Amino acid sequence: MKAILPLAVLCTLLPGAFCPARELTVRPVPGITDTFIMGADISSLAQIEECGGKYYDADGQEKDMLLILKERGVNWIRLRLWNDPVNDQPVIEGGNLISNKGQRVGGGTNGLDRDIGLAKRAKALGMKVLLDFHYSDFWADPGKQNKPAAWKGLTGKALEKALYDYTRAVIRRMADEDARPDMVQIGNEINNGMLWPDGKIWGASGETVGGFAGFVRILARASRAVRDADRPTKGEAPIKIAIHLADGGDNGLYRTVFDQIRKARIDYDVIGLSYYSYWHGPVSDLEANLRDVAARYGKDVAVMETAYGFTEADGDGFGNAFKPYDDGERGYLASVQGQATAVRDVIAAVAGVPDRRGIGVFYWEPGWIPVPGAGWRTGEGDSWDNQAMFDFAGNALPSLDVFSRVRTGSDVAPPVPVEAAKVRVTATAGETIPLPPRVRVTFSDDSFRYLPAEWDLSPLGNRSQTGTAPVAGTVTGYGLPVAAEVTFTRVKNLVGDPSFERGNLEGWTYSGPEGACFAENNAANAHTGKWTYKYWLATPFRSTLTRTFTGLPNGTYVLKCAAMGGGGENSIALFARDFGNGGEASVGIVNTGWKKWAVYETPAFEVTNGRCTIGIGIDAKAGNWGNFDDLEFYLVP
Repeated sequence: MKAILPLAVLCTLLPGAFCPARELTVRPVPGITDTFIMGADISSLAQIEECGGKYYDADGQEKDMLLILKERGVNWIRLRLWNDPVNDQPVIEGGNLISNKGQRVGGGTNGLDRDIGLAKRAKALGMKVLLDFHYSDFWADPGKQNKPAAWKGLTGKALEKALYDYTRAVIRRMADEDARPDMVQIGNEINNGMLWPDGKIWGASGETVGGFAGFVRILARASRAVRDADRPTKGEAPIKIAIHLADGGDNGLYRTVFDQIRKARIDYDVIGLSYYSYWHGPVSDLEANLRDVAARYGKDVAVMETAYGFTEADGDGFGNAFKPYDDGERGYLASVQGQATAVRDVIAAVAGVPDRRGIGVFYWEPGWIPVPGAGWRTGEGDSWDNQAMFDFAGNALPSLDVFSRVRTGSDVAPPVPVEAAKVRVTATAGETIPLPPRVRVTFSDDSFRYLPAEWDLSPLGNRSQTGTAPVAGTVTGYGLPVAAEVTFTRVKNLVGDPSFERGNLEGWTYSGPEGACFAENNAANAHTGKWTYKYWLATPFRSTLTRTFTGLPNGTYVLKCAAMGGGGENSIALFARDFGNGGEASVGIVNTGWKKWAVYETPAFEVTNGRCTIGIGIDAKAGNWGNFDDLEFYLVP
């Protein structure tokens, strides 16, 4: 267990961290109504509290986390609901027992009793409640929609009846105990349906699934159950029904699924979206999708999940899901200010939907701080701690003010550029220097953009000697200085696109399962630039990526590559072969974790036949992942 550091310490250790003396910048968002949802998913709160977690306001006073949220502008809470959140079998990963059969699943262990308690606490503070039916005993998302253990043997009408009876009973009990939800999601991130295989939309080859017909039958019964159970009293609005998908920037997905929902005449009120920039792309894609589906289906829209990291640090050593967003056009720093700006931009996208169809945003688990025993599942740690809106010790972060300041803040000037990132490039002496035409510029709100730059190469003259030299430049239109450091070498890299920045595998030959290996656009996973050669598959696989060079001068060559990944593969090798005399030069690659890059180099080898094939071979277990970047293949001078 790593030491838990408060913000005051973190700000002195981490680049881009938010220091208490720094003023938070939040531009107001026009058009926000009094009823606009400023929501927070607090599903893990009760488990965190029972494991000893505590929360503190800005003045260091211990408080109920719900009260802190309310005081910062949060007016709704969201709760996931699992049917029976206990392990129905032992959980074994990598040959290790994680938790036993019959143990609580963790991740908040959100059964109905727990959710009723949390909902009553929120209602007592005047907050409204969104109940998120997962229709599973544990996490349900686009990659898994497992039936509850009690329903595993049910299909067809029997499954639909169990779903209806359960949904109706939950709503009635919550109402009877003064915890009535104001909105419910009938399913969580149901991109590919729910209650698999009966409600699974798309199946793998040879898999029998219910398809859209099975999916909409199940969805219709869930909707009917909510309507039949709801008995609003005087002054209460009917419960709103939301249908929720992930991948909030993917308009094609939403049209495909919601066209079928409309065709089936499913009764619902709200289209819910998950949107995480580092998974789902630019906020402009989210904005376009929100506007399209609101107009196309005549429904209100809300972002049911969003989050961003306030740091890249890990509070408990378990590893984190977050990766800073950088699409090569714009992004956000992993800082408290960056977190606030990222959330502000999502709120603006929703509030800007015409006809006031954009009704709100929920931040996913702002209170999930690293507390032993309150992890992603029983026996594991918390992979979300650096996306909370409290630091690792439970102190409220200034970014929590985003929910109130988008409403009430005074006019704030547009963000201005404050710093251009230093550029480092390598050039062959006497040849063209590959300085980038655009550079990353950080703005005062900790967002960043890639802007054109102009370089002054005149001091270099005809550089023919090796070594390093500075190059000065300016950001076009701003006059902001930018610096580059150029390393001159006599070694010429024969790999034309060593960092895969063309965004493809052109020139390479791939052998292996489709989709297991590909060029990935994610600067957070890159050694340099933003593209890498990436591998991941849910099943074991073997693959090779090779490239053959001919017409080479005979002589001594070296092959290098940067690599990082989760580790655990059967083997990974960087190799060179077919260079004469039947030889092969290779080096084994052993990955040790995210961003733990290492550079691997084969032994020097002699090309005697004017040709050579270089490559990367992978023998992976299910779920192994990693990235390769910056290949070098050169003749030793």
